[in-house]
Amino acid sequence: MPTETTTPLGSAARATLARWLAMVASGDFGELDSIIDAEAIYHSPVEWHPYPGHDLVCLLVRTAAGVFEDFRYERQMAGGDSAMLEFAAHVGDIQMKGAHLIRFNADGEILDIDLIARPAKGVMALGNGVGDKIGPQVKAVLAAASRA
Repeated sequence: MPTETTTPLGSAARATLARWLAMVASGDFGELDSIIDAEAIYHSPVEWHPYPGHDLVCLLVRTAAGVFEDFRYERQMAGGDSAMLEFAAHVGDIQMKGAHLIRFNADGEILDIDLIARPAKGVMALGNGVGDKIGPQVKAVLAAASRA
């Protein structure tokens, strides 16, 4: 049964969402660290497993932002502790549509980011672009986390 949210987004989450949107619009993610929860998780459309942890989430967001071209949000929906931001962009010559599903903690920090995108060849191009830039670094962080 789908859950309907009629509760407005809380004020702390609204403030974080405004900061996120400003960062995306400007391309400056210098303050990203301050809006991501220490236990944040990033869900990539490229891999099934989640990417856990503040530093890894920040690294993935910043890197993906550098791979997308002409990124723009086209629609926003928010309520309760979540927001859905529909976007259009391209990677190389591949046009993409997608959405960021974002969940906030009680303090308004981003706790969970799920990136959903299409078409498949665009998702693969995004994954390859991110992997080319930080693939070994991400693998090392995940390997270290699995040993801990």
